[in-house]
Amino acid sequence: MFAAKPTSRFVYLTVTLLLLLSFFVSITAYETSDGNGDGEDEFEGIEELIALDEEEESQQNQGSHVKSTEAEVIVKAQRIVLELNSDNTKRIIDGNEYVLVLGYAPWCPRSAELMPQFAEAATSLKELGSPLLMSKLDAERHPKTASSLGISGFPTLLLFTNGTSQPYTGGFSSEEIVIWVRKKTGVPVIRINSVTEAEEFLKKHHMFAIGLFKKFVGREYEEFVKAATSHNEIQFVEVNDIEVAKVLFPNIKPNSLFLGLVKSEMERYTTYEGTFEMDQILDFLDYNKFPLVTILTELNSIKVYSSPVKFQVFVFAKADAFKNLLKLLQDVARKFVSKIMIVYVDITEDNLAKPFLTLFGLEDSEDTIVTAFDNKISSKYLLESDPTPSKIEEFCSGLLQGTLSPHFRSQAIPDNKEESVQIVVGKTFDNLVLSGDKNVLLEVYSPWCIDCETTSKQMKKLAKHFKGLDNLIFARIDASANEHPKLKVDDYPTLLFYKADDKSNPIKLSTKSSSKDLAAFINKNIGVQDQVSKDEL
Repeated sequence: MFAAKPTSRFVYLTVTLLLLLSFFVSITAYETSDGNGDGEDEFEGIEELIALDEEEESQQNQGSHVKSTEAEVIVKAQRIVLELNSDNTKRIIDGNEYVLVLGYAPWCPRSAELMPQFAEAATSLKELGSPLLMSKLDAERHPKTASSLGISGFPTLLLFTNGTSQPYTGGFSSEEIVIWVRKKTGVPVIRINSVTEAEEFLKKHHMFAIGLFKKFVGREYEEFVKAATSHNEIQFVEVNDIEVAKVLFPNIKPNSLFLGLVKSEMERYTTYEGTFEMDQILDFLDYNKFPLVTILTELNSIKVYSSPVKFQVFVFAKADAFKNLLKLLQDVARKFVSKIMIVYVDITEDNLAKPFLTLFGLEDSEDTIVTAFDNKISSKYLLESDPTPSKIEEFCSGLLQGTLSPHFRSQAIPDNKEESVQIVVGKTFDNLVLSGDKNVLLEVYSPWCIDCETTSKQMKKLAKHFKGLDNLIFARIDASANEHPKLKVDDYPTLLFYKADDKSNPIKLSTKSSSKDLAAFINKNIGVQDQVSKDEL
């Protein structure tokens, strides 16, 4: 799913993960002392572990019904989550109908974040009587086994059904893992028959889609079930009793046909107004499943980026500042429900914040920043005034109406008085390159580009060679820090020649050309035959 290499900033997370793994290591009966035990003995070991777990549950039920602490959940999960290795992986996958494999690396922060959710999901699935075996594989320790399963990034989740794998496509909270697994192993819809069942269901589920039907037959019901099977993140429930439905969705109107979405936030209930067609139901859920303000994390980032809501406003702030902003942001978000997604990013979380802030040249900022993206046309925007609620609302309205001016990165305007090769930035691109009446040879480079150094030396030689010509400018722009709507370059270095009488159609020159060839091209295009004294190239 995501591959990363360990860096110093992961040290704290690595220590945390190692401590967690000390609790999380599975008790396994698959390995024998000589490595040649038979399968029957190994699966007897699984039965012993399950029996121990059931005995513990029985003892707990006879005593006080106190909620399990997080530590208890992990201790319980270590009896359920099986540790895979190079010896037992094939036997476990081939010997069970359903096996969910978590491939992880000890140094990976995303693996560390997913581990407790995976453990909690394992416990929940066991309690639900799921036939699935939950397992984990240290891909760093067993690289060949990981490779044979198709694990190349971390964390990776794969579901094996009778030995055949499919990638995990659900969310990464424990509840979302449970929902995805149950749907893939044959339980796409939960039927609730009584008020008591509904009350118990509400204790365990934070978000779900509810369908009310007079009878569980017919075209509308079939479309509902198809949508339930197709949607991997939201649990679907079905009822045919209005009193039961009211427990789950109090605002429901008496009707023989109803669909609604329930979430755990202020805007808890959303009624579906469309027709019962699978695609329309899925669109309704995808546009309404997020909270008013979504908090970006490593685990939900892919889900946020792939949202069908293409207008997205990102608020970067420190945690304390966000607490003061949250209610105000929710008030703004309420006015743009299903049209604009508002996302909060902790500005101190470098892995989450910096990739976005770099796009605006603000990666070192510590102040609250509000940005926006129109993912339909790949444009970005920056709120340049104070981020007050009224300004943020105005910013959102402009985004929706298409009246905002796109933001383009630019470094500070440099002093070019003593420069033979003029430095161009985003803010000066129009004046120095496009608007003037002079020919311009522009080098587009990036600081990390190895080949750019050679081209830069050529540019200095050419600038010295043509010194004295007042109708020719040599210039360079750092494309990693500066943008302009009329500068579209993907390869570095790139040489572009803007003729004085045709600035809209720059000529791309080969960076492999010799200095003499480039000088000949310039002479030809500016109508000068080396009449000025020149240095040798």
